[in-house]
Amino acid sequence: MRAARPAQPIASILIAAGARRKSAGGRFGFPSRGRRGFTLVELLVALGILSVIAVLSWRGIDSMTRAQQLTQQHGDQVLALQAGLAQWRADLDALMSWPAAPAAPGQPPATTAASQRSLAWDGRTLRITRSDAGDATAGLRVVAWTRQPTSGQWLRWQSPPLTSQAAWAAAWDAAARWSQAGGDGAPAGGASVVVVARALDWQLHYFRNNAWTHPLSSGAESGSATHVLPDGVRLFLTLAPGQALAGPLVLDWVRPDFGGGS
Repeated sequence: MRAARPAQPIASILIAAGARRKSAGGRFGFPSRGRRGFTLVELLVALGILSVIAVLSWRGIDSMTRAQQLTQQHGDQVLALQAGLAQWRADLDALMSWPAAPAAPGQPPATTAASQRSLAWDGRTLRITRSDAGDATAGLRVVAWTRQPTSGQWLRWQSPPLTSQAAWAAAWDAAARWSQAGGDGAPAGGASVVVVARALDWQLHYFRNNAWTHPLSSGAESGSATHVLPDGVRLFLTLAPGQALAGPLVLDWVRPDFGGGS
């Protein structure tokens, strides 16, 4: 007969059963006492850090957008000024030289009226008679440049194409009335006005008899020289601050046929 096994103590049996139950719980994924999740304080700290990062990122994007807008505005102002100065040159290049009226027997040719109808400066406004698109057969245009006293805007007034002497005379007088009104009000008669820039002041000098002189004073040998078309025009323009370009600007124009085209 097989000898009987000695009885195992009850305490040992309970301890072994508990150990097996703990081991089985670990195998089947039951949480153990040593593991834990994020606390509320840790979550709040993480959310705070993310909020700071989001605010800083938004400020950076906003600064980039504003810088881009300022750069675009600066570029637009520079381009507008360049276009205005190019138009200034184009107006003078297309200057219409009126034929002198036939002189009476024994009298010198009357050149005063013809020159004044081509280019007239009264100290505030410059009026120009120019060919349209550089072609005299397409008609004429009257152009006026002035500075608006109230806003300081440097303006260009332009008439529609003119094909008759009466239409030219009406446009020439309309440009004078517009300049006397300070460039205010909507242009009439099909004319148009363009704002070029803001200026504190502007002046002109004419090149006549190999010297730069003020158009309203004679630096030549006789006072009649002030009525002769100049060989060159010098523009003194003081741009107002707060724009892409500010300060004094000098621009010279010379007649294309000055010096025999050389």
